[in-house]
Amino acid sequence: MSPETPLDVLIDLAQEKLDEAGRALSELSARRREAQGQLNTLDDYRADYTRRLQNTTEQGVSASNYHNFRQFIATLDEAISQQNTIIAQIDVRIEAGRKQWHDEKRRLNSYETLKARQVRQWQYREQRREQRASDEISAGLYRRTRQPH
Repeated sequence: MSPETPLDVLIDLAQEKLDEAGRALSELSARRREAQGQLNTLDDYRADYTRRLQNTTEQGVSASNYHNFRQFIATLDEAISQQNTIIAQIDVRIEAGRKQWHDEKRRLNSYETLKARQVRQWQYREQRREQRASDEISAGLYRRTRQPH
């Protein structure tokens, strides 16, 4: 069998696309973890400032300080909302990336299945060719031993 068939080229290309899809999915997952970390930090800040506001109001707080606390917490709420939107967008891209990876994997598996079938057919033809050659040699030896000298 020739060293590189068109099917081998397709398998190599499909493997490259699968690897590329895997790298992209891995990168998206890393971005998701980073975005989730940022969201967790924002949530922690918000919880901390909410506790501070509650403690401060129990001890008495001026209207301007109360307003500043509420305004800062509102700013954190907006940042948390934006971060949730970013995470949702990344999740959509991750799902698309997973689908892409599965499609590429399916394509590669199809090519590999075709290649395996091609190899089996080639092996079968080779075995038949070798059997015929062996049969011809045996028949020739048999004829020589049966012929009178």
